[in-house]
Amino acid sequence: MEIGWEMEKTIRELREYFKTGKTRSVIWRKNQLRAILDLVHDNENAMFDALYQDLGKHPVEAYRDEIGGVEKSANNSLSCVEKWMVPKKSNIPLLFFPAKGEVLSEPLGVVLIFSSWNFPIMLALDPLIGAISAGNVVVIKPSDQAPKCSNFLANIIPQYLDSNAVKVIEGGTNVCEQLLLQKWDKIFFTGSPRVASIVMTAAAKNLTPVTLELGGKCPAILDHLSNPSDFKLAVKRIVGGKWGPCSGQACIGIDYVLVEEKFSSTLIELLKKIISKFYGDNPIESKVISRIVNKQNFERLCNLLKDPLVAACIVHGGSVDEENMFIEPTILLDPPLDAEIMMEEIFGPLLPVITLNKIQESIEFINSRPKPLAIYAFTKDETFKRKIQSETSSGSVIFNDTLVQFLCDTLPFGGVGQSGFGRYHGKYSFDTFSHEKAIMHRNLCLEIEPRYPPWNNFKLEFIRKAYRFNYFGLFLQMLGFNKYN
Repeated sequence: MEIGWEMEKTIRELREYFKTGKTRSVIWRKNQLRAILDLVHDNENAMFDALYQDLGKHPVEAYRDEIGGVEKSANNSLSCVEKWMVPKKSNIPLLFFPAKGEVLSEPLGVVLIFSSWNFPIMLALDPLIGAISAGNVVVIKPSDQAPKCSNFLANIIPQYLDSNAVKVIEGGTNVCEQLLLQKWDKIFFTGSPRVASIVMTAAAKNLTPVTLELGGKCPAILDHLSNPSDFKLAVKRIVGGKWGPCSGQACIGIDYVLVEEKFSSTLIELLKKIISKFYGDNPIESKVISRIVNKQNFERLCNLLKDPLVAACIVHGGSVDEENMFIEPTILLDPPLDAEIMMEEIFGPLLPVITLNKIQESIEFINSRPKPLAIYAFTKDETFKRKIQSETSSGSVIFNDTLVQFLCDTLPFGGVGQSGFGRYHGKYSFDTFSHEKAIMHRNLCLEIEPRYPPWNNFKLEFIRKAYRFNYFGLFLQMLGFNKYN
């Protein structure tokens, strides 16, 4: 009861502060974005330490996937926010002459951001950058499964950002439940589809708009690449896209690879060589690959391998270290398609390789499953590229690389279907946390009398032509405005 009362008080204070209009100012928005940059620059080592303690991330991985991404995003918004705020002129049809129109982006109000544990810094601060750029007040709920990062954010954000406008609330399931009982103007959630359905149900009670950044089984399609160097580079990028981000614990990470059967042995041998090059012969000693986040997820992944039919498909790796919650990069060849490892998102360092007779069958294979967040396709066949684009549905399609779409501010990032909905990054983040308000300016110098009763056939004909053909010139001609005919 006490938690709920405190939350209500916090949200009430945020709403009152929003009503002052201070957050709408471009000066306020830019000051907060600069403050985020200062936070990142001043506390880089503290973030490295928190990410290592929570997830075992190496500083290079931590900077590449989180800290550097936040810095890039904040700099981009800082340089663009003033331009984004300018009302956009809208062409008004001649039917409404004399008039002019514009679209004004205004902040939604009080925003709730649920971040995820696998990228606990990036997935808290990147949406925050969009919410602040749009002029909102914000509550951030970091994941309690990354406690060091959660505590870092709770302690450091008030030291840099306007504490009247940005709050961090820590806690577990009971805190999340209490937050969802409150009234919000927007909820931004990153996490699993199971929890997302709970968020949507709660949001529906207040008709609160939501953005859901979820996951899904992201496939990699490996077409025949005749040039050995191209093939090697493609496999190198597949290894990076599978085990590089948080040991496979990433919504955009590769979940499985589709390849023609005749190339599967070559693929697997090259995967083994590159894994060894990246992580050494004993990856747990390399200290460059993240660990599994907690015991629950460690046991879930181990259980996937305990299925005898799945275990029989292991062609590389498979060893586990329970004490350190580490699972070796593992490759499986053609596990049963109805096994849990092929039905649920893996979210870990296990990579199934699925063989096909013809690579074109990959389209049907992907379409037989829920829509993925991303499809990675390695091919030089332009016809095949077009078929993938037009005949599949996913949050994004990336040709001949992996993961890079997440760092591109000029492209929208988001899912479709089971992989989520809504989009963000760059200007798309600004739009996600804004309402585009339509504004029309008219004057009192000219009136269209056929819009008013009493009705007659002439008025019916006039309105019919106006709607069908935007035939306003006829009326203006009748009034002597021949230049508009």
